[in-house]
Amino acid sequence: MEKEVIKISARCPIRTTLELVGGKWKLLILFQLANKPLRLSELKRQIPDISEKMLIQELKNLMDSKLVERNNFGEVPPRVEYELKPIGHKIIPLIDDMKNFANDYEKSQFEIENK
Repeated sequence: MEKEVIKISARCPIRTTLELVGGKWKLLILFQLANKPLRLSELKRQIPDISEKMLIQELKNLMDSKLVERNNFGEVPPRVEYELKPIGHKIIPLIDDMKNFANDYEKSQFEIENK
């Protein structure tokens, strides 16, 4: 099967995807939200290397992109959860493919080193 030729332009699909989910943290955040909504503190616990400031900034970017939504329950004390919107769930197979690629890559590097 021949691959579709993608013309690299300002609005090509690859650039659009990279703009939406590129960077150090966004895919990790999306992956953590794949199974259930999480509070900020739960996300921070699951991604310990990210600062709270960066986590909040990346969540805001993901909300602006309409991939994640923030649910404020209007309770005292405040309870806020973040969850993937339906379009956000569509990134999960890509993340799974990336995990598989990384595992295959690491395995191939291990085999090369041990020859």
